[in-house]
Amino acid sequence: MVDVCGAMPVKFLDLGGAWLVTRTGDPTPIPAQVPGCIHTDLLAAGLIDDPFYRDNEERVQWVGEAEWTYTRTVTATAELVALERVLLRCEGLDTLATITLNGQNVAKTDNMYRTWEFDVRSLLRVGDNTLAITFAPPGPFLQAKNAERRLPGWSGPKETPGRAYIRKEPCNFGWDWGPQLITCGVWRAISLIAYSGARLTELRIKQDHTPADLVNLEITTGVAVSRPEAYTVAVKITCDGVVVAAAQTPVTDGAAVTRMEIRDPQLWWPNNLGAHPLYTVTASLEAPEGQVLETTSRRIGLRTLRLDRHPDQWGESFQFVVNGVPFFAKGANWIPTDTFATRITPAVYRDILTSAAQANMNMLRVWGGGIYEDDTFYDLCDEMGLCLWQDFMFACSGYPTFDDVFMANVREEFADNITRLRHHPSIALWCGNNELEMGLVGDDFTDAHMSWAEYGKLFDVLLPEMVAALDDDRDYWPCSPHSPHGVRRDHNNPAWGDAHLWDVWHGRQPFEWYRTCEHRFNSEFGFQSFPEPRVVREYTVPQDRNVTTYVMEHHQRSGIGNAVIMQYMLDWFRLPTAFDMTLWLSQILQGMAIKYAVEHWRRAMPRGMGTLYWQLNDCWPVASWASLDYVGHWKALHYLAKAFYAPLLVSGVEDLEQGSLAIHLTNDNREARTGEVAWAVTDLSGAPLLHGCQTITAAPLANTPVVNVDLTALLHTVGPRNLLCWLTCTIDGERVSDNLALFARPKHLELRDPELRADVRDADNGAFIVTVYTRYPALWVWLELRETEARYSANFVHLHPDAPLAITVQPATPLTHAEFVAQLQVRSLVDTYAEA
Repeated sequence: MVDVCGAMPVKFLDLGGAWLVTRTGDPTPIPAQVPGCIHTDLLAAGLIDDPFYRDNEERVQWVGEAEWTYTRTVTATAELVALERVLLRCEGLDTLATITLNGQNVAKTDNMYRTWEFDVRSLLRVGDNTLAITFAPPGPFLQAKNAERRLPGWSGPKETPGRAYIRKEPCNFGWDWGPQLITCGVWRAISLIAYSGARLTELRIKQDHTPADLVNLEITTGVAVSRPEAYTVAVKITCDGVVVAAAQTPVTDGAAVTRMEIRDPQLWWPNNLGAHPLYTVTASLEAPEGQVLETTSRRIGLRTLRLDRHPDQWGESFQFVVNGVPFFAKGANWIPTDTFATRITPAVYRDILTSAAQANMNMLRVWGGGIYEDDTFYDLCDEMGLCLWQDFMFACSGYPTFDDVFMANVREEFADNITRLRHHPSIALWCGNNELEMGLVGDDFTDAHMSWAEYGKLFDVLLPEMVAALDDDRDYWPCSPHSPHGVRRDHNNPAWGDAHLWDVWHGRQPFEWYRTCEHRFNSEFGFQSFPEPRVVREYTVPQDRNVTTYVMEHHQRSGIGNAVIMQYMLDWFRLPTAFDMTLWLSQILQGMAIKYAVEHWRRAMPRGMGTLYWQLNDCWPVASWASLDYVGHWKALHYLAKAFYAPLLVSGVEDLEQGSLAIHLTNDNREARTGEVAWAVTDLSGAPLLHGCQTITAAPLANTPVVNVDLTALLHTVGPRNLLCWLTCTIDGERVSDNLALFARPKHLELRDPELRADVRDADNGAFIVTVYTRYPALWVWLELRETEARYSANFVHLHPDAPLAITVQPATPLTHAEFVAQLQVRSLVDTYAEA
C-alpha cells in the first residue's frame, strides 16, 4: 500500500455510466445506465414496450414487483486506496437498497431523498472491485407495515395504499394525473470521494441587508478533518466574472466563518419586477503549505424574501415581500415532469421553465407528492426570477410519526435537502406538506386520520426546528392549505392563510363561482383539458379516438374526469362535431375557467396576493389540469395565462342584472403606469354600437377601477346574445393588454364564419410572422402546423375586424416559406362545431 504523508487534494471517481442489471431469479445481464431507473433500462434493451402507449402500463406492473440488482466494476488505484478516507457517496438510491462491495455488506438504505455516504476504504482493494446494489420491491414492505397499522390516506383505484410508510416519490405509486409505474435504481449521481487531511462538507451563506447600499455576508464553510492541520478557507465572490470581494479565514472546530461585505449590491428580483443578477461564492480549502485540497461554489442572489402575515382589515395578510416590496404571486403548481425522473434533462427543465417565465409567472409551487428537484431546476429558477414555494415531500396521507426510526430518517432527509437548496434566491418558502389538514387529521389516530398530536410532531415541531436551525432566512408554513387560527384548522377560511379551491371541477360549481371567493392566497385550483390531437395520436390507435374509449379513459386518472370535461363543455359551448375539435375545445374551456379565477383575484389585490393554478406540467401524456402537456406544448390555458398574468391587465366584470360592465386595470409593476383604456361594443357582425376611452394612471402593485360602462339600453335593444365588449390598454402607442367580455355563454352566440385570412412573411432564425385578418369577429383564433412542432407568440386570441394580429411562429425544424404556408391552419371557435 502506498504511504500518504500530509494532506492530499480530494479525489473524485464518478461511478456513473454503464452498469449491468439482473432480475432475481434470472441471471441474464441487461445493460443499464446510471443515473437511471429500471424502466428506462428495460425500454432501452427492448424488453418492455412503451408504458405510456395505449394501456401498456397495465402490462409492465411486474417490473415494480421484482427485485433488481445493479452491478459494475470499480477499478481502484493504489494511490486512491492509500488515502485516509474513501467514501462511497450515493446522492439518490430508489429506494429499498442493499449495497455490497466485493461481496461484503456496506449498508441498507430506505430513503430516495437522502444523500448517503459510507466509508468503504477497508473493503476496497487495488485493482478491480465489484459494487452491487440490490433494490427490493416496495410492495411487500408496504403490505406488512399497513397490516401492522393502517395509515389513513387518499388513493384512487390505480394507486398503492400505505405508500406513506416509505420515503419514496408518492406519485410513483399513481396519482389522479399520473400512472402507477414503481421505479427503482440509482437515480442520482454515485461516486467515490477519497481524501487525506480534510474535505469540504457544506457552505452556508447568510445575508444581512440592514445597512443601506450594502449587504453583509456571513459564509460558513464546513470542513471534515481526518488529520489535524492548520487549514484555511479562501472565499472569493464574483459577479459577471468580476471579483467583488475576497477573504481568507482559518478553520476552527470544523468550520471557517468568513464575514464579507458587498457594496452597491445588485438586487435579485422576481420575474417582471426587475433583474435577476447572480453572484458566485467560491470557497477553497487550503492546506498549511497553500495547496488547494478542494473547491466548491454556490450562486446566490442578493435579496430579502419573506412571507408577510400581519393583521389587516380583512383578517391576516398572506403575501410575499421581496426587498421590502409586497408583490402578487402569479404562477402554477409544479409536479415531476416525467414519471421517470432520470429522463428530465437540463434541456427539458429549461424549456418548461422558460415557458413559465414567458407566461409572466413569478412563482411555482413544488408540490409535496413528487421529488426535491435536481439542482438544475433551482439554478434555472434563479436565472429566470421564478420564486419557489417548496413543499417537503409529504402529500395526501397520514404518516407514521409514532415510529422513531421513521422520524430519524426524515430528519436526515430534511438536513440533506435544506442544506443542498438553501443558497438559491428563488426559494421563497418551505412548506411542510400538501393537504393533510383538509381532512386527514383529527382528534385521534384512526384509519381515517392521524391525530393532531402525531401530526404536530412532524409538521409543527421537527420541521420548523430544522428550518430555523439550517435556513432561518426563510419562513416555514406547515401545510398547504393551512390556517394558523384554532386547534381545528379551517383550511379554506378566506380571512387568513392559503386555500385550495376545488368547488369548480370536483364540486361542479360554475366558473362564475370563482368571483365569490375572497381568499388571501390561492395555492391550488384548476380545471382539466385533453392534450392536443398531435399528442393523443401518439398514444392511441384510430379506434381509441373517442373520449369514452377505454384507452382515453385509461389516460384520465381523475375518476370520471372525461365526463366532467364534457359536462362543463356543454354548459358553455356547442357540441363539437369531431374528436379533434373536442380536444381543442376542452383546452379553450380550461383556459376560460382559470381566466375567470385569476382575473377576479388580481382585481381583488391587496386582499388576495397570489394565485398558483393547478398545474403547470405533466409527467406523461394524459388528460389533466396542466397548461403544458407532457411534450411541452402550450395548451390554450398557457397562452391565456400569458395574457391574464401580464404585468398590466385590462379586464371587465359584466353584470347582466345591472346592465353594466366594470372595467379594471391591474398593474403589477413597481412603478405607476399611465395609458389609455378603451372599450368598444359591437354586435356579432362587428358593427360598432358604443365606444369610449379614458386616460388612466394605474398605481403600482395595485388594481385600479377605470369606469363602469352603462349598457342597459344596448342589452335591451340588441340583446345579451348579440354583444361583444372589446377592451384594450395602450401605453405609448403600444397595446399592452386586451380582453373580451361577454353577456351570454358562447354556445348561445350566433357567430358568423369569420372568413379568416393569413399573410405570411419570413422572419429571422427560421421563424415566420403570420398576420391574421378577419371579416367578422372571431373568437379563440388559433394557429397550427399540420406536421411540424412549433411555438407561437400568441394563440387562442379574439380578433376584431379592424385589428389584425401578427403572430410569430417558430417551427421546431426548418421549413421553407412554401412548406410553412402549406402546413398552416388558422381556425376559430366556429370551426369546433361547423359541419365538416
